[in-house]
Amino acid sequence: MIRFLVGVLVFVINTLYRDRAYQRFYVLETVARVPYFSFLSVLHLYETLGWWRKADWLKVHFAESWNELHHLLIMESLGGNKHWGDRLFAQCTALVYYWVVVALYLFSPRTAYNFMQLVEEHAHHTYDTFVKEHEAELKAAPAPLVAINYYRDGDLYLFDEFQTGVKPESRRPAVDNLYDVFVNIRDDEAEHVKTMLACQKLDAQKTFKSPHTVLSPDDHVVLPPVTNKEVEVELHSANL
Repeated sequence: MIRFLVGVLVFVINTLYRDRAYQRFYVLETVARVPYFSFLSVLHLYETLGWWRKADWLKVHFAESWNELHHLLIMESLGGNKHWGDRLFAQCTALVYYWVVVALYLFSPRTAYNFMQLVEEHAHHTYDTFVKEHEAELKAAPAPLVAINYYRDGDLYLFDEFQTGVKPESRRPAVDNLYDVFVNIRDDEAEHVKTMLACQKLDAQKTFKSPHTVLSPDDHVVLPPVTNKEVEVELHSANL
């Protein structure tokens, strides 16, 4: 069922936007951030009812949505949302997937996290293919200002907060041209995959910590450990 939902989304986007890269990325990023809204909505509901209170989950998922927002802003700066039809399709699709993921998260958080893992794996594969096929032209184009502010010049607290498998301030990527921007977005998607894998660990509810919630100066493990091999296997399977 989960793979079917993701498969439908991927098929429709790839069919409609086969030769329109920035418009395809705009739609992808509009939809990709919605599940994090769903997670936050349900978590806030649980807090309101007094059932469950875990601030680290809220922090991490908000930081993930903030990251996806900036991916979206980058695509908008490149003209991805220029046509009203693309905006309408993206927003209607996002609305449907919001409620689908809310229902999934209410009944099975692990299933909802697996859904988002598959979405992020597809996004990683999409951007990886794009940067390999268009390296020369991307390196000749300047980086959008919104990307420079997000990756280098702005407040990087939330940028660190969504990267749950590494020490804060340890990743400061280059953003000298458009190629760097798309490489950074691709690498962001891999970080999302790592987080979604960690959220599915059986002991996640006991061990889940955001990057800035450190237990000691030497404690850099902030989520149930996800090995690089696990991530490589999942990303490889998504490319098949």
